[in-house]
Amino acid sequence: MLNSYTLGHVRAVTPAGILEDQLISVSGGVIEDIRPHRNGTHADVDGRGQLGLPGLVDVHSDALAREYRPRPGAVVPVALALHAAESNLLAAGVTTAFHAISFQLKSAVGIPIKSPRAPEIHVALQAHPEPRIDHRVLHRLDVRCPGGLEFFREQLAGHTVTPLVSYEDHTPGQGQYKDRSVMERWLQEAQQMTPAGARHHVDQLVAERDGQLHLREQTLAWLSSLAANRSITLMGHDPTSPEEIDDLIARHASIAEFPTTLQAARHAAGRGLANVAGAPNILLGGSHSGNVSAAELAQHGVLHVLASDYLPSSLLPAAFELARLGHATLPATIAMITAAPAAAAGLVDRGQLAPGLRADLLLCSDSSEYPRVTRTFTAV
Repeated sequence: MLNSYTLGHVRAVTPAGILEDQLISVSGGVIEDIRPHRNGTHADVDGRGQLGLPGLVDVHSDALAREYRPRPGAVVPVALALHAAESNLLAAGVTTAFHAISFQLKSAVGIPIKSPRAPEIHVALQAHPEPRIDHRVLHRLDVRCPGGLEFFREQLAGHTVTPLVSYEDHTPGQGQYKDRSVMERWLQEAQQMTPAGARHHVDQLVAERDGQLHLREQTLAWLSSLAANRSITLMGHDPTSPEEIDDLIARHASIAEFPTTLQAARHAAGRGLANVAGAPNILLGGSHSGNVSAAELAQHGVLHVLASDYLPSSLLPAAFELARLGHATLPATIAMITAAPAAAAGLVDRGQLAPGLRADLLLCSDSSEYPRVTRTFTAV
């Protein structure tokens, strides 16, 4: 990776707007200066009029899990999956990735989890040679899973940075699966269950998780205490109502992750929480689970952060699409995948083109239907 260089003839996307024909100077992996590129001034890299952007910050990426299990029955070593995910993230312009790691024994729909377990990921990230991006972890904690809770306690003890934690409760009848028929349809389509078999599975799941209600309350009280003393940054997953937003605030959460209704998102924004939505939601025209569309949140001015969820390549196109729809300016939508997620995660050293910040940079061509990352520079 280049550590000190100049990047010239770019249209720099800055907090002040898009600045034409700029020269960005980098020294020791830090942005030193951004100024007009005057005639005759040499640049180590010629941007040829492309957009110059901050590196993308993805606070919820499933790229690693998808590389680990690329198709049913096929599982690759975690270290290899990490290499592959890193390449895909770089190609999408992501320079800081929070890998969404589930601290639970079963998936959201009650199927034994197939993605790599949290301890495996921790070891792989520690051993990953010469990382090309900043790899971090989004700790997805199922509040009714005692095994996952124990995994998280063990990893929390070894943290040197403030962990990002998303607490989740996918019990049918609430949250993302408030309408249990959504889960039943998924089980029929993805697991080839019969309608009767899917209903029985969901009935059993509800009964099993009702038996863990006491654990849910204990876990939430513990997470609240950690968030209160800033030992963790806490996100609440799939809030559905203003009342649930108030619960998040009472637990010292600062982020509403994938709010399922406009009412919840509006209340969160009004109370100072950052709303996160999925970038694929923008490109697909709505939520695949039947929840509020991310574009609707943007239209009402209550969308703050876009995350890639299961598709890293969706981040840039989603930001451009929101600008095309007129919901915000391009610098504002680019901030949803750079400055805003960095701030939400407590990363004050990145996310903008500004002197003194990390030189995580992109060259982006906007000459065709979808934006295309042509080069990624990282400060790693």
